[in-house]
Amino acid sequence: MSKPSSTASNWAEELAKFLREQPAVTAVRIDPAARKLEFATMGRVELGDLESRLAATIAAIEEKLGAQHAAPAGYSLKTQGRAVVLGRQSCETAEKLWLWREMEWPELKAEPTAEEEEWRSLAIFAAVCGAAGLAGLACKVGLSGYPWLYRLLFGIGLVAGGWDATIDTWKNLRKRQVDIHLLMLAVAAGAVCIDAWGEAVLLLFLFSAAGAMEEYSLYRTHREVGALLKTSPKRAVRLNSGGVEQEVAVEELRVGNRVRVKPGEAFAADGTVVKGRSASDESALTGEAVPVPKDPGDPVFSGTINLWGAVDFEVLRLPSESTLQKIIRLIQTAQKLKAPSERFTDRFGTGYTYLVFGGATAMFLFWWLGLGLPAFENAPGVRSAFYRAMTLMVVASPCALVLSIPSAILAAIAWGARHGVLFRGGAAIEKLAEVDAVALDKTGTLTTGELAVVGCESFPAGREPQILELAYALEMKSQHPIARAIVRHAKASAVKPIEIEEFQSLTGQGVKGRLDGATLMLGRRELLEVGPLAEWARALPPASPELSEVWVIGRDLVGRILLKDEIRAESRAVLRRLKTAGVKTIMLTGDRRHAAEAVAVELGLDEVRSGLSPEDKVRAIQGLKEAGHTVAMVGDGVNDAPCLAAADVGVAMGARGSDAALEQAEVILMHDRIENFISAQRLSRRARSVIRMNLAISLGVVVVMVIATAFGAVPLAIGVGAHEGSTVIVCLNSLRLLFGKNA
Repeated sequence: MSKPSSTASNWAEELAKFLREQPAVTAVRIDPAARKLEFATMGRVELGDLESRLAATIAAIEEKLGAQHAAPAGYSLKTQGRAVVLGRQSCETAEKLWLWREMEWPELKAEPTAEEEEWRSLAIFAAVCGAAGLAGLACKVGLSGYPWLYRLLFGIGLVAGGWDATIDTWKNLRKRQVDIHLLMLAVAAGAVCIDAWGEAVLLLFLFSAAGAMEEYSLYRTHREVGALLKTSPKRAVRLNSGGVEQEVAVEELRVGNRVRVKPGEAFAADGTVVKGRSASDESALTGEAVPVPKDPGDPVFSGTINLWGAVDFEVLRLPSESTLQKIIRLIQTAQKLKAPSERFTDRFGTGYTYLVFGGATAMFLFWWLGLGLPAFENAPGVRSAFYRAMTLMVVASPCALVLSIPSAILAAIAWGARHGVLFRGGAAIEKLAEVDAVALDKTGTLTTGELAVVGCESFPAGREPQILELAYALEMKSQHPIARAIVRHAKASAVKPIEIEEFQSLTGQGVKGRLDGATLMLGRRELLEVGPLAEWARALPPASPELSEVWVIGRDLVGRILLKDEIRAESRAVLRRLKTAGVKTIMLTGDRRHAAEAVAVELGLDEVRSGLSPEDKVRAIQGLKEAGHTVAMVGDGVNDAPCLAAADVGVAMGARGSDAALEQAEVILMHDRIENFISAQRLSRRARSVIRMNLAISLGVVVVMVIATAFGAVPLAIGVGAHEGSTVIVCLNSLRLLFGKNA
């Protein structure tokens, strides 16, 4: 089940929000597996941009559609086969009148849309506004005898600078909503009324320039996704059963197909090398420019480039479920999920706009009726009440405040996407900065996860071949690191496969099956200690501390496979840097105590807890949180998924991470680069610092300028410059995250 709304909005609530905004739509039917999308209306309606809005909503919640959620108030949630239907509550008779329309499932687009490139048009409008304003100012000074000329030029500037704001304001007014765009237009119109044409043009120029800068920040984030999409191959060379090459579209590839990739070509899907040797450029996924050697048995990833040798690989995942496509979906989801502080600014924005309008009106009446200032005419040395009210509206507008958080979050997401760190949204960036305890799984996280069989024992001795044979039979269909090691060793030893029946996974314990009516089990030592062999099992010798063991139990056969896992070369440096930063490190592992403690001592972990089941790991995470720690959990396996969900921040190893782990994680470290955790944490702390700076700048300017305006000490031009200048500074400050170094 998906993580609750702490990581992302309840998808049913998001869909209900769409229905509330679209009264013509009565229900939506979604089948994620078949990628089928339908919506229902009562009779024929004008579609307009309804389909694009629904597509955007589905794209934002696609990662969470499998989760179980209760129906929002006023709506019903039903299951129809594999599809789910969310609709307005109604009687069965009304539902029979619904007219269903099918639409295309929202597809990923390789190029930025026109909307994403809006910053270009905004920049052009801002440039025209600025040029016209400068020309008008020159005419006003040099050709004062022709007032119509400078007013014409100022008018051109006003149209260019206010064009986009006018369109947005009109759309919002039709929905009975107001925002800062209306505020800016009102101030500009008021400035013209008191013959302050230059100030009006300056306001709209800075406002449109700040808007262009905001859109540019968003565009840069989308461009990172576009760069990934361009690496996605469109064609592949598939080998048939006779080894004959056949060029096909990547969509035609199936799991188990063998694909040939020549030098300079991209791998079309995730898979495993079965023939040939080469190296791949995986910088598109990880940001790492060093080529990665590829030999038989090594994994390859969709979108990475084969550098020098011809390679045949077996497809392990469909192209649509490849690592590359998951990355793209994660980034797109992250861009739509807002941080808690960002949602706060969204909520208060409309109310604040009303407050500014009301405050300016009240102050106008106070200055005019209470202090006796001129209502509209500026006297020598005395600014009118209306002039002061316009200035107050400018300096109190929340433009910079509203942009201070989303601009930083978007820039941070973009930097992470380019350097192998994927965030599921702004909440993950904010929470990771607060982490003071990191829990880590051992196998596949602190170690490479690629175990090697170093021994096989039977009790009593002499039946080692049968032990390996049964272990191979039980693990041949699994993808767990222990299973992969046993299968590799068995194949290398020419062990013949045996078909077993009633195969079953024992979560956190092992696997079992039946052969010739007898039960077979493979797993942890505890499997022996809870049955009739308990007393005998306690006397069995433990494995060496540096080795892992997996026990095999048959009808009249007991033995174990001994394996060794290599510690990641980067783990020591990562843990040392965490300790230097004052972060507590804890290993949570299902492995036995001796093996876990040997790794913990070698790496210098603060604490180690071994022999844990998934439930034990969750309790350990909850205990750390109850002790006052903000906890990040780093893992990669199915058994890590529950504690990833329980932690304040779940972090998954991206290359070998299970789908369950990736689903629960809020941060993904691509290519299993654990050192990227340090980069992610440094980035989150920089983002938090930038957000605080942005808030201090925006709030500070508003407070100072409002007080100064209340005493009549601020001309409109200065108010415009201070307000819009703070907006530009906030955007520029956020862009530092996009171009800075966080390693």
